[in-house]
Amino acid sequence: MTERPAQRTPNRQLAALIAEAGFSNAGLARRVDQLGLEHGLDLRYDKTSVTRWLRGQQPRGTTPALIAEVFTRRLGRRLTAQDLGLDACAPVYAGLEFAATPEEAVDIVSGLWRKDSGSHAELRKIAFTSAGLVVPSRDWLIGRADEKVARAEPPLRVPPQGRPGSRPAGPQELAARRRPTSERVPGHRVTGGDIAALRSVGELFRTLDDAYGGGHARQALVRYLEHECEPMLRGTYGEQTGRRLFAAAAELTRLAGWTSYDIAAHGLAQRYFVQALRLSQAAGDRAYGAYVLVTMSRQAVYLGHGREAVQLARVAQQGAGGSAPPVVQALLHAAEARGHGVLGEVRACTAALVRAERALDAARPGDEVPPWARFFDEAQLADEFGHCHRDLQQFRAAAQHAERSLQLRAPGYARSRLFCRVVLATARLGLGELDQACQLAAEAAAQAAEMRSVRAVEYVRDFERRLEPYRDAGPVRTYRDRVAAYG
Repeated sequence: MTERPAQRTPNRQLAALIAEAGFSNAGLARRVDQLGLEHGLDLRYDKTSVTRWLRGQQPRGTTPALIAEVFTRRLGRRLTAQDLGLDACAPVYAGLEFAATPEEAVDIVSGLWRKDSGSHAELRKIAFTSAGLVVPSRDWLIGRADEKVARAEPPLRVPPQGRPGSRPAGPQELAARRRPTSERVPGHRVTGGDIAALRSVGELFRTLDDAYGGGHARQALVRYLEHECEPMLRGTYGEQTGRRLFAAAAELTRLAGWTSYDIAAHGLAQRYFVQALRLSQAAGDRAYGAYVLVTMSRQAVYLGHGREAVQLARVAQQGAGGSAPPVVQALLHAAEARGHGVLGEVRACTAALVRAERALDAARPGDEVPPWARFFDEAQLADEFGHCHRDLQQFRAAAQHAERSLQLRAPGYARSRLFCRVVLATARLGLGELDQACQLAAEAAAQAAEMRSVRAVEYVRDFERRLEPYRDAGPVRTYRDRVAAYG
């Protein structure tokens, strides 16, 4: 006798959520297909597909995670595939969660560090998703610093008294048990020296990134986070030390994201930025959280998501409030201007640039400026103006500001100088000054060849695409010969 195949159980959880969300079967299928497109997936679901899911069929691959995200957006609360009665899968949004507690935040970010420090090449191929910006920025804006981040020291294990062969532990033995070992392990007591070391390492990696590109020492940074920072976060510390520890971890995690962004690992970078944002909340550092959002805004600008860039910059402004130092205010307004520039919104871009300029003018030598904001000076502001005017095709103004930035910018910011040189070359090209444009771009191409920075290469390639209408001109042929010699 032939056995009948097991009957599928109707998915009542999914049916209830469809009713709550007010979706039709066709409407749900359409939204899943649209979300798939954001992740580079060509999905072809329709109302019949949803009917099958309701009858108990399990969608394959990452589709359960996509369906869960559709409902998350619609209903305004985080839902998982299991909440919908679907099989769990590798979640599309893994690493983009804004953790509910500091402990959960440590689990998420340390998982990223461990995977990234290994041979998980696929992690660096994860796509950037603009949809993944919404929930973290919202949760940060409406959230508050965690009430408690301290981690208590586990009780000492003392041999029980009165057993044969046992003896009370003496003072020297107890002290030895408390003494830190040379190898850091979870439970280690975190000191001020540990945090100072984290910050010093951060300065070192920032210097390397500025001078040689994100690919130069990115992997070493991630391994340092895994082997040194994670055990500290899982160590023991009081409230004040804990806040400082989370602040240092946030800065290093943002830097891991920044270097990932520089090598075009955009999905991974986005996840690091989200986790840095969450760590900054545990630190109680609202201003640094705003800076992380500005970093996310800059990535959105680079990828052409101008509207999202503007929104992130505005959330940062709102979250930082009016008490932020003038330099920080200038930084936040400049980020908004860059988003408007990409969108071609001349008036909004100009207004944001004016606000940035006024804020920087209001800064005074004695102002207390966070270390991470000290890079934003007249050279950086001129650079922001140059980029915005280039994007708005206001080439004369772009050239003036780019030249000023190059005059003021310190040599240590080699990659920033390269970007600005390409902006100046593009402006010269827009003004019809082909010889100067090619000369400037050739200098930038020579620098890019010495760096491990995908962004540097892409800046040069963008200029070369603009050269296409002049490809037969003598200066362009000379430029191509020079660049070919760089290998």
